[in-house]
Amino acid sequence: MSDVHYTPAIAEEAIAQLRSLPKEQRRRIGDRLTHLQHGLSGDVKKLSGKENKYRLRVGNFRVLFTLAGGQISV
Repeated sequence: MSDVHYTPAIAEEAIAQLRSLPKEQRRRIGDRLTHLQHGLSGDVKKLSGKENKYRLRVGNFRVLFTLAGGQISV
C-alpha cells in the first residue's frame, strides 16, 4: 500500500485476549501487527458498512482495528 507509518494503540481487552493464546500464536499476531504499522501490509480488509474499521487476518484469527489519522487502535 503506502509508506505511511502508523502508531499502534492496543486496548487492555485485546492484550488480555492475546495473553490467553499460545506463545506461537501471540508471536505471529505480534509480527503481523508490526508489519501493519508500515503501510497496512498483510491480509487487511475494510469492514463493509463500518467507517475506518478493518480486520487483519492472521491464520484462523482476526484482529479488528480502526484507523484514525496515523493511529491503529486494536
